[in-house]
Amino acid sequence: MPSISNKGQLMPESPIRKLVPFAEAAKKNGTKVYHLNIGQPDIKTPQVALDAVKNNTIEVLSYARSEGSEEYRNKLADYYQKNNINVQATDIIATTGGSEALLFTIGSITDPGDEIIIPEPFYANYNGFSTASGVKVVPVISSIDDNFALPKIEDFEKLITSKTKAILICNPGNPTGYLYSKEEIEKLKQIVLKHDLFLIADEVYREFAYDGNTHHSVMAEAGLEQNAIMIDSVSKRYSMCGARIGCIVSKNKDFINTAIKFAQARLSPPTYALLASEAALDTPQSYFDDVIEEYVERRNTLISELQKIEGVKVANPKGAFYCIAELPVNDTDAFAQWLLEKFNDQNETVMVAPAGGFYSTKGEGKNQVRIAYVLNKKDLIRCVEILKIALNQYNS
Repeated sequence: MPSISNKGQLMPESPIRKLVPFAEAAKKNGTKVYHLNIGQPDIKTPQVALDAVKNNTIEVLSYARSEGSEEYRNKLADYYQKNNINVQATDIIATTGGSEALLFTIGSITDPGDEIIIPEPFYANYNGFSTASGVKVVPVISSIDDNFALPKIEDFEKLITSKTKAILICNPGNPTGYLYSKEEIEKLKQIVLKHDLFLIADEVYREFAYDGNTHHSVMAEAGLEQNAIMIDSVSKRYSMCGARIGCIVSKNKDFINTAIKFAQARLSPPTYALLASEAALDTPQSYFDDVIEEYVERRNTLISELQKIEGVKVANPKGAFYCIAELPVNDTDAFAQWLLEKFNDQNETVMVAPAGGFYSTKGEGKNQVRIAYVLNKKDLIRCVEILKIALNQYNS
């Protein structure tokens, strides 16, 4: 029979979604599954975005422009300027989600065999995007003991080779919730300027910065105009994961002109989703104030409850809505599957994402899980209670 490509065989499974069949089986057997495994917020999508789709007068659902409508990109540029990011519509390409933005970016700046340095743990699909492009991820490990802060500059520099094309960060971080300080962004700026690299920042969680901390965008750094590439998305900001609208932002015209060719090859982003995303930009600040207050309370509840479990170590996130927890087990892949296949408490169990899939270094993260605190506080307390009972039973 015809053979599958080597690249296809090397494509990693999603640590977030690979356990779905076990979760579905548990549900069919009458077990309630609390989903801590996926960053799907339960926050309501802004009504203004939903109304834009419901109440439009479109008679022919035609292609959008490959780079997204001019109206959307102009309005998006205004939003960025309010956030100290001085860009124009011509610096923006709308994409089908942040995922496509990353694929276009990697395709535009690398050739097969090139390398991208990424602090790990990192968003698991970075592995998949790199594999699909024939690019090697070179990890620089951050530690739970340091709350996943930026590794030392020396750790980056010793990994740079003639094949290195970029450093990629997620800020605030998925899966760690780490928020990079201005000083850390400036350190990265120095490295990429010294070695003539791109600095790619996945900033889809920009709005979610806690405890009085401020998000610092790579696009706001003077002197990085030719090096900085920002990835963004409406998915988390407006609780619009299903819209699948993201974007690439850069002042490097050669890069934008290259990326637009990838955008043209896939034709266009979805028209209705662009309408919803454009309307979402009218969401009042009060929406974000309420959302951030809710997430801070959820984070505090989750961290406080996890710290009560003997043998559990947890990082304290400064942004996004994830945390990494180290559990007293040897293999969280096996434990996560066991939770769904063989365990329940009062016909309830939890689904977590094993953190090994958020590393590219073999063996790292085997005793860690990523937890998304996208459930209400009452459910989070119950989830940790279930987790504690499960750990006692699993280890006995």
